Amino acid sequence: MSSLLQAYPKGFQVTSLTPLQPNFLHIFKIQPRAPRTPSSYYKPPCLFMSFPTSSNHKQLKMENPIWKNPHFFPLLLTCTFFLFPLQPSLSAGLQDDYIRQPPRKVVLAPHLRSKSDPQQVHASLAGKEYMRISWVTDEKDVASKVEYGKVSGKYEAMAVGNHTSYHYFFYSSGKIHHVKIGPLEPATTYYYRCGGHGPEFSFKTPPQTFPIEFVVLGDLGQTEWTASTLSHVDSKDYDVFLLPGDLSYADTQQPLWDSFGRLVEPYASRRPWMVTEGNHEIETFPIIYPHGFKAYNARWLMPYQESGSTTNLYYSFDVAGSHIIMLGSYTDFDEDSAQYKWLESDLRKVDRKKTPWVIALLHAPWYNTNLAHKGEGESMRKAMEDLLYRARVDVVFAGHVHAYERFTRIYNNKADPCGPVYITIGDGGNREGLALM
Repeated sequence: MSSLLQAYPKGFQVTSLTPLQPNFLHIFKIQPRAPRTPSSYYKPPCLFMSFPTSSNHKQLKMENPIWKNPHFFPLLLTCTFFLFPLQPSLSAGLQDDYIRQPPRKVVLAPHLRSKSDPQQVHASLAGKEYMRISWVTDEKDVASKVEYGKVSGKYEAMAVGNHTSYHYFFYSSGKIHHVKIGPLEPATTYYYRCGGHGPEFSFKTPPQTFPIEFVVLGDLGQTEWTASTLSHVDSKDYDVFLLPGDLSYADTQQPLWDSFGRLVEPYASRRPWMVTEGNHEIETFPIIYPHGFKAYNARWLMPYQESGSTTNLYYSFDVAGSHIIMLGSYTDFDEDSAQYKWLESDLRKVDRKKTPWVIALLHAPWYNTNLAHKGEGESMRKAMEDLLYRARVDVVFAGHVHAYERFTRIYNNKADPCGPVYITIGDGGNREGLALM
């Protein structure tokens, strides 16, 4: 597999990584083994990527590497951790024998509002010019409505949605509200209130055209590392948050879903969060809950219907010249499956002149040199890789493996200039720690 790691050839190694401490600037660095050179490559602990403004996309990938074309810039990978205030002396303290800090304890976010006030508020894209606001209330008679406007405290529009709830053994969820609002203007801040009660929230809609900036991170969890990661994310004025699976790590302990929703609310209520499921969302139990994803589907409703999908476990959406495909690693994906047929149809509709970027996300990586979860994505790769290759998908992001790894363009286990770049970005802050082998 080393021949596939163009980004990490044998002549390179991770040689230094600063300890994670308060009030420090943290830097990930990759440099040659010997001789050492001034150049370096910085690896992002969570990935920020920006898309350029124009391209003759297909021609570039078929004839020239994208990074050599003067009209194109590569994805901008922002990889600097900011824990303020910055200390300038830190750059001289890099060590070759850095040892990763152990996992940190779980953070439980308490419910501090009234039963009728919204909690666990998060926003998601819901079709062109629309957003969906989701939240939970303990009080069952709160209306599923959202008031919103461009001026704080002045709500010129109102939308009504629907609600759901679920039971899992002895646990009963609150009233889970989902309201689709719009049409909305691009790159605009809106202020909103949920259910007529509680605090005011605000979000910013994504731009209509390039440039656009995404945050990508997987396996988020709810630990002290999660809080640190989200703090770094919050320091960026990004547009859309992408999460390829493993959200709360509730693992059937349903109150942890509520805690997770409260933990991420300050971030997920201000930017659209687009997620797909991981293995920790399955939560099956023989006979009683054989199909799984009960909490995930109830709480994190994504725009699957808007994209022609029949299930919340896979869907797609468009934003600012990019087509984002969220695939399901834990539902059927063979050639006779509904997901395969949906993906084939979805990719066929993409007009690369209008939508030069196509990005796919899934949980279990198709390419992975880490011993953790080795080969778990292979059956899905064999079933669906041809579809992504023929559609000239640009990048495939995955989680599951708690590490960072980036491959060159690949197709069928070989370097191929027309294949996607595969990136594993699966260490957002989960309680299980880093995959080291």
